[in-house]
Amino acid sequence: MSHNHNYLYIHMLFQNKSIKKERVRLQVLAKRKIHLVYGGGSLGLMGGVSITVFLGGSQVLGVVPKALAKRDIIGKTIGEELQVPIISDRLNAMFNHADAFIALPGGLGTLEEIFHISS
Repeated sequence: MSHNHNYLYIHMLFQNKSIKKERVRLQVLAKRKIHLVYGGGSLGLMGGVSITVFLGGSQVLGVVPKALAKRDIIGKTIGEELQVPIISDRLNAMFNHADAFIALPGGLGTLEEIFHISS
């Protein structure tokens, strides 16, 4: 996946909103040909976002630790999948492939990622 495109990393955790509603809101990524870098898989809210962006014609890169990929815990990644050895490599790979970042309300993992980006 070339780094000559606009890639956006989004970190989201489940909120009390419907997946369908979030998919509609984030279709703007595909409309603007902004590509998605995320933690991989097809489950949950980010899985729904990845499917929407991919079907809209944008590139999707899911970065998955090998242990999660082997166990099929997160579902099949839509688009391209980059497997990394360990979770800390996952963060670094996502940040290295992205040009911009969005952090939505989440937990301690979200805070860790915000601090990682800002340092």
